[in-house]
Amino acid sequence: MDLEQLKYPIGQFIMPVIFDEKQAKIWIAEIGNLPGQIKKATENLSEEELNQTYRPMGWTLRQVVHHIPDSHINAYIRFKQAITEDTPIIRPYYEERWAETEEAKNGEIQMSIALLTGLHQRWVSFLKTLKIEDYQRKYIHPAQGKELTLANMLGMYAWHGKHHLAHITNTISKT
Repeated sequence: MDLEQLKYPIGQFIMPVIFDEKQAKIWIAEIGNLPGQIKKATENLSEEELNQTYRPMGWTLRQVVHHIPDSHINAYIRFKQAITEDTPIIRPYYEERWAETEEAKNGEIQMSIALLTGLHQRWVSFLKTLKIEDYQRKYIHPAQGKELTLANMLGMYAWHGKHHLAHITNTISKT
């Protein structure tokens, strides 16, 4: 398997031409299902398996599990800002540095699965209150230098969860 396939096992996110209520519901359901999928995929992993990397020079599976709620907490906050403010400038974070903190490198994954579970319950509850036109609201990502719609970000984070779930499941299936 080549490095690109290891990095992007489900391919890179591509925003569909049509974004409608049906698509929003699909992505919201995927976000809602992710914590259970992560829990199931990791429930029987040994410490040795958690400390495997999913690709050369990549994060360990443990770091991946801790990264998902780190990333999705930031996403949840950005969604709330975009709904409650007029095109806010969000604050980027250094995900690679967060993944190198001690608890992300060595901490028990159950705490991040619990965090992800509660976070996604709250996030999905919030997302279900939005009208389809709300997804056209935007925020500015200064590191990317562009405005991003919530429609695009909803798809991106649904993809993000599946992307990292595939890192976990593909690595486990090789052992």
